This record gives sequence, C-alpha cells and structure tokens, in this order.
Amino acid sequence: MIVQINQSLKKLNTFGIDQKAERLIWAQSTDEVLDYIKHYDAPKLVLGGGSNMLLTKDIEGDVLKIDIRGRKVVYEDDDVVHVKLGAGENWHEAVLWSLSQGWAGLENLSLIPGNCGTAPVQNIGAYGVELKDVFVSCEGVNLKDKTHFNLALDEIKFGYRDSIFKGIWKNKAIITWVTLKLTKRNHNLKVSYGAIQNELTQAEILEPTPKEISNAIISIRESKLPDPAKLGNSGSFFKNPIVPAELAEKLVGQYPDLPCYDAADGKKIAAGWLIEKAGWKGHREGDAGVHKKQALVLVNYGKATGTQLLTLSQKIITDIQEKFEVLLEAEVNLL
Repeated sequence: MIVQINQSLKKLNTFGIDQKAERLIWAQSTDEVLDYIKHYDAPKLVLGGGSNMLLTKDIEGDVLKIDIRGRKVVYEDDDVVHVKLGAGENWHEAVLWSLSQGWAGLENLSLIPGNCGTAPVQNIGAYGVELKDVFVSCEGVNLKDKTHFNLALDEIKFGYRDSIFKGIWKNKAIITWVTLKLTKRNHNLKVSYGAIQNELTQAEILEPTPKEISNAIISIRESKLPDPAKLGNSGSFFKNPIVPAELAEKLVGQYPDLPCYDAADGKKIAAGWLIEKAGWKGHREGDAGVHKKQALVLVNYGKATGTQLLTLSQKIITDIQEKFEVLLEAEVNLL
C-alpha cells in the first residue's frame, strides 16, 4: 500500500474539487484491501474513479483509493465470454478493449466516466442498456466481518441507478473485481434508443457492428457532454425521475414533447428536459453552472466549491418541484 498524508483530492474527482484527505491510501490488490481493513477498520471514504461524487468538505480520516488493475477471461465458449475486470480499471477503456476483442454487450455504455468497481453500485446505464444486462458477479471485501465476498446477479438487487450497495450494504463493502458476460456472436444490439439510429443513418450504416454503435454513442455523448479533463463535471448529476402514470399523463398532456418511458413502478421522464424547460440550461452562479448543451450536467468552470455546486443543485430541485410537481434526486454521491 502507498500512504500519502494531507493529500489533495482535486485530481482524483472529476468535478476537480480541491478538498483534502487526512490520509490517502492506495490499495492495488484484494489482499491489500483486506490488510487495511483488518488493521484500521472502515475508511471514511472508498474512492474509485471519482466520477460519481461531489466533495463538499475535507475528509477527516482515511480515503482508500481502489487501484486494482487487470482484465481476465474466466470462461469462454462458442457464444459467450466472461470477463473479470479489476475495480481500478477505467470503465471506458475496458469497453473499448472488449470491443477490440470482437465482443458485444458494453457498446451502449461507452464513454461513461468512472472505474469498473463502482459500476455495479449505481447500476450504470445509458441508451437502453444497464450494467445488470451483462452482469455475472462481483467480489470484494465485507467491511463488517472483514471477509471476502462474491455476489451473483440475483443477490445484487439491481434497480434504476440502484443496487444492494446503495441499500443494506451501503458503506459496508468494497468491490475489488467485477465479472461480465459478453457475446461473441448472435449479438443483441440495441440501436433504437435516443439518437443512436439518427447517428447511424447519417453515417449510412444500415447493419451496425458493436464497434460502430459504440462510435455513434461516443459521437453523441461528445457533442453534448463536457470532457471532465477540460471542464469539471460528474456526468448526469440528477436521476431521471420515475413518477406515477397519472402524473406522467398530466405532464405529457401539457408538454407533448416531454420524453417519457415505461418503468417498473410508473413512468420515467427526462430530468434534463425538465431542467431545460425551467430555464436552467446554461445558468451560471460564479464558477458553478449548468452545462450549456446538457441541462442534466452541473459543471465547475474552475474554482467552484462543492458547497456552491450543491447549493445550485438544491435550487434546481426546488424549482422543478414547484413547476412540475416532480422531485428530482441527485445521482451523484454527496460527501
């Protein structure tokens, strides 16, 4: 393990918020995670890619940075392959690697920020695909009894941007490896969601490969989402709300262009549309702002604090509830 004292976390969170950790500890294997837990108990914060969090204060205590790398094929037949990915692997780089092998399943999840270990926590998803669609299992360390765990798909309790790790296992586990099931042939490609089909049509692609779908999604995301390396952000700041069917019907009656989709517990509507309709798109308060091209994304124009961004998000939540009777919920973890 590597230990750093009074360390800035600015380069380790995609918002670029300059808060410090009393101790920053880098763990590069499951054994190092177990060793740390047995000696020091649970850290104040477990840090992955830093892409789904908003720091509002310094961390008094230990921050455990999970830096476990590796990509392994653990099962393969003529149709599918099971790939085991280290929690510290960059998610998008792992997606591109899988596509370079000729495997499908992750193409719609291209360019999602963060690392592989945090992907199951919020069941990452985009363009009609969620992690649960390819998930096999994950393993890690139980913070309570300080033992190794291995959980299968039916044990994770995946929901919309949700899992057991945001419920009864919240702050009780550290994921070290994730295993996914990808296809080698007879791919189930999904191209009808959002602007994918339009992007493929413009490129005159009638029968796209998984790689071509990935390229289309990368093009779409880059056209409207800021690069965290250039403009601090955490991707989608808010979840798309799931509302009762009656409220959705009322809103669509008032606003026919409101994107609305079937969901298990009602109707899922587009938070970005609501925020833009309310006039927040491009809004800026100092260096804290709403992105000019995608209202779902809050951005740090340089020196915004986490508290300033949190205050802006709370103003948006209040306004949306007053205008549309819809309560938005943050997708990022507020720390």
